[in-house]
This record gives sequence, structure tokens and C-alpha cells, in this order.
Amino acid sequence: MAEHFILLSVLLSLLASSVLGQVFWSVNCGESEIYTDGNLMVWTPDETLVSNGFARVVQSSNSISTVLDSLRVFTTRKKNCYSTLVTKGEKVLVRASFNYGNYDRLSSPPTFDLHFDGNFWTTVETTNSGLQMYEATYVTKGDTVSVCVAQTKSGQFPFMSALEVRSVDSDVYSVLDENRALFLINRVSYGAARTLRFPQDPYDRIWIPALGGTKAVTNDAIFVDPTGTNNPPSGIFDNAIVADSTAESLLLATVSPSNTLVYITTYFSEVNNLDITGESRSFRFYETTTSSSSSISDPISPPYGSMFERHLYNYSVDSITNISLIATTTSDLPPLINAIEGFNISGLLTDGTDSNDVEALYLLQNTFDVLGEWSGDPCLPAPYSWDWLNCSNETPPRITSLFLDGFELSGELPDISSMDALQTIDLHNNSLDGEIPSFFGTMTNLQQLNLADNDFSGPIPTSLSKNNKLKLTVTGNPSVCTSGKSCSTSPGTVNSSPGSTTLTRRKKKKSSMLPVVLGITIPIFFLIWVAVGVFVILRKKKKPVFKAINIMPVASGYTAGGANGNPSGGANGNSDELHKNSEEVMNDGTLEHGVQTPMGSPSPLLDNSGQTSDMYGHTGVHNHDES
Repeated sequence: MAEHFILLSVLLSLLASSVLGQVFWSVNCGESEIYTDGNLMVWTPDETLVSNGFARVVQSSNSISTVLDSLRVFTTRKKNCYSTLVTKGEKVLVRASFNYGNYDRLSSPPTFDLHFDGNFWTTVETTNSGLQMYEATYVTKGDTVSVCVAQTKSGQFPFMSALEVRSVDSDVYSVLDENRALFLINRVSYGAARTLRFPQDPYDRIWIPALGGTKAVTNDAIFVDPTGTNNPPSGIFDNAIVADSTAESLLLATVSPSNTLVYITTYFSEVNNLDITGESRSFRFYETTTSSSSSISDPISPPYGSMFERHLYNYSVDSITNISLIATTTSDLPPLINAIEGFNISGLLTDGTDSNDVEALYLLQNTFDVLGEWSGDPCLPAPYSWDWLNCSNETPPRITSLFLDGFELSGELPDISSMDALQTIDLHNNSLDGEIPSFFGTMTNLQQLNLADNDFSGPIPTSLSKNNKLKLTVTGNPSVCTSGKSCSTSPGTVNSSPGSTTLTRRKKKKSSMLPVVLGITIPIFFLIWVAVGVFVILRKKKKPVFKAINIMPVASGYTAGGANGNPSGGANGNSDELHKNSEEVMNDGTLEHGVQTPMGSPSPLLDNSGQTSDMYGHTGVHNHDES
């Protein structure tokens, strides 16, 4: 049975793990059992979280991670969503992972769109053997986080391998405009040997190690106090990279001209006690183009035993620009850096569909289970509204039409009068009963109301029967009578008001769900068996045949979605090296991982080492049957 959206959201939230009372939700798409990885994170199967899609598994030759060895592919609906409850106004980190891995043995990786909370996120372009991972950090505008995949090309079905939602303290990335999101480009821990994430980072940010041919050094401080604006984990200060000499610079990133603004945050901690050595280290940020070079910071002297953050927010350039660290003329030691994060800044986020309309839809979904198959924002993004409604183009969008004819709805209607922008309501060919709701008469914009072929009874409310602006259809409800007339049913047609409302003996319903016409003289048991047989045949026809699935050889580095949906960079790892290293690293739940350049361009610090493995803490072999 389909789950309605409210109950689904509550269930998801209850299943979400909690860290300090905050949301820490990990979904293992395509799985049916709970799994605890080597990082002690509990992964919830999605079998009970969605009512649509097909669970598939990777081919054994591409298996790397238990979490990413499965996926759910969606072959119906314009968009399909995962949702969980959050606190309105809290900051969250949302991460979606996709690994095609030739799961369908077609060697045809799909392209599709990714949405969050009614906003377009990015276009996901999957590959045969790589991981695409997208991360967004933003302040929620409602009490639900929804992440959706949407089909954009015929025959290319969207899927999802893993989904993670983490609460983030409000002071982290405090420069962030609450009406925008940060789309991760990359997050690098320089000089580190392994990936760092939860539990070292309480927000489960994934810090990818990088060396890139530079000199790695170890911090000799017993402890580094990581207190700072973004609350980084102390582990990123265990190591750093340094230039070879004060005459050499550290190239951090190459930024290209774009309409998208960038946020770069860097982390520094001195690795030696310079009070003992008597040496000094100071450097500046420089931006260099083909025609000029200039400092963009005051001198930085990293503290020993603590840390310093430097931020570039709303950063943009007019030409290709290198961002580097260059020693000052008085420095004895070359520049160093411990870690860096790079983000694209999104456009303005939507507030979503009108809240009154959304609440009314929740009532409908709570009443009629079949409607629970739809989730995410009802109207947004605009091309991907729910199949059975129309929306206006205003901000926020309003729902203007409901088309619920033939949905096999039964019982009484809940009060949806808060959807006061509705112009058309089509509920014909269902099994709705009770009196015709009087709340319809309060909906001043309503122009068409089709209640034909249901089981309504009693009089038509005068607010409807006397509304000359309303086209009301109640045919096929034999127990309905017009206002002022006897409610005893008699054959034929009764006119309730001139030209606006008609009532006739109810006609036999035609099911819009099963295209089968059954003669009324057929015995009832034969009717049932025919219907069951047809349903099974139709189900088999609808269900595509998939062989065993191949999900996730992790690519080295993120393929991060940029603002306006433009993927930013993404380095492909070496598959052979990936498989060679994976088993060793899986045993301790960490990852040796190559990285892409944070700003999407090559740099000496951020070359692709090809050392890629499992960041999802795989601790053993998890076999799937292949078919």
C-alpha cells in the first residue's frame, strides 16, 4: 500500500539516527536491511521509505562498498523523492550519491536532474564506473527536507545510491546568506593519508586527503584547539603541506570567470613550535592573472596549538585567476596550509509552494493512501509538479487545479478549503461518500467542480446550487437530491438549477486504473479472478527487466553540483588502483582518496593520485544475488 507523505516523513525522521538531538539520517537506497558501517554510522534501508522504484545491485566486478552496492531506480513519475522531517530554520548538510556501475548491463549511464526542497540543484551525469557525489548546505525554509531525482530524457531512468542529511550548528558557515545554499566543490585535508569524516567530524563532512607532489609535514603539537567559525575537526590539523622554500608559492586553486559566486575557506595551524626554533612563518594570499599579481590578505602567521581560518566569500573574477600563498619578505619559513573548502553559492532559494495549499494536500494524502506516492514540493521546480494538479506561476505558487478522477478514492473528503486558489476540482469516477461538503461553497475562485459517479448522498448545498459562476456536475450519485426537493431517489434526471447542476441515476463506473470491461452477468468469483490476472499481467508489462546491478567504484573526488546546475570539475579515479586499494581500506572504515581541484581546475596541490577507496566504512563482504 502506498504511504502518504506525512506518515512517510514521520517514519523517516523516526528512523533517522540522532547526534546530540539533531538529524543524522543515512539512507542506503535499494536495500532492505539496516547496516552499520566501519564508521559506526547506521544506514537505514529505503524499502519502507518509498513506494515507487526498483531495488537493484551492482555487478560483483564493480562492488566496493556495501552502502553503494545497491541503488533504487525510478521508471515512473516525473520526479521521485526522499523526505525527512527537520526543524524549520535549521542548517542542514545534504549529500546525495550516485553510482551507475552498469547495473543494467547496458553500458548506458543516464543523465537526470537533482532537486532539493523545490529547488533545482544540478544535472547528474553518471558514468560507467565513477561515483557522482553532491553536497549542499543551507538553512531550511520548512519542516521537511526533500531530495528528488527527475527524469529529463526518454529511456534514461534516474536513480539514487545513498542519501545523507545532517544537522549543522548555526554558527558553521555563518557567512552564508539564509536565502542561498552552498554547493560543495571540494573539501581537502592536505598531507593526510586517509579520508576524515564522522565521528571525527560531528557534522560528517568528508575531508579528502591530498598531497599533489608537495612536501607533507606532521604537526608536532600534542593537541590543536580547532575552535573556529566553521568548527573543523581537529584531525585536519595533524598534517599540512608546505612549499619547498620561501621563494616558492603554494597554488591553491584556479578560478575561471563565471556568473556563479564562490566561497573559499582555508585552515591554518603552525606545525612547529617556533618559539623554540626562533624562526618565523608568514605569508599572504595572492591572486594572479596573466597581466597582474596582487595580495588579497594581510600577512598570516598560523598559531601553534590552535588554528586560524581565512574566508573568501562572494568571490568572483573577470579572468582566469590563480589563488596562491606566497611568503612575506620577512618570513624564515615557506607558506603552509592544512585544509581548504570550496563552494559555489547558489541563486536565491524558493520558499516552496504556498503553505496553506501544502497543508491541504497533506490532509488529502493522510486520507487517501494512494496519493502518498507523490512527495517533494507539489509545484516546484515548475516542470516537475505532481501529476494530478496544476500550479500558478506566482511566488509562492498556488495550486489551481486538482485532477483526481479515477483514483479509486473512497470515504469522505477532508476539508481542503484552505486551497482557496483552486479553480478546477475533478473528483469524478471514485467512491467518495457522505454529503457533498459545504466547504466547496467557500472557495470563491472555484469555477468547475466535477463530483460525478461517486456515492455522495443528501442535498446539494445551496452555496453550490445557487452559484451561477460554478459549473457543478453531480451525475451518477443516485442518493444526491437537489435543494428544496425530496431526497428520495427516483429514476431519471432532476434539474437543480438552470443549466448549472444536473443529477441523474448513477452510471456504472469505468475504472481508469484497469483497462478491462467486465460484463455484469459474469459470476462474481470469475470477475475477481479475471481482474487479478489482468492486474498481474499489467504489472509484468510495466516492470522493466533488469539484470544484476553494478553500483559503485568510487571516483577520486567529488563531482560537485555548482550553482545553476553546472557540475564543477570531478576527477575520474584509476579503476584498477581503486580496486587494488579498496579491500585494505574498507577494513578500518576509512578512505584513501584522490581529489579534484577545489575550483575545478588542475593545480600542483590537487592532482589526481588515483588512490580511491571506500569512504563508507565497508567492513566485510556483502554478497548480492545476480540475475
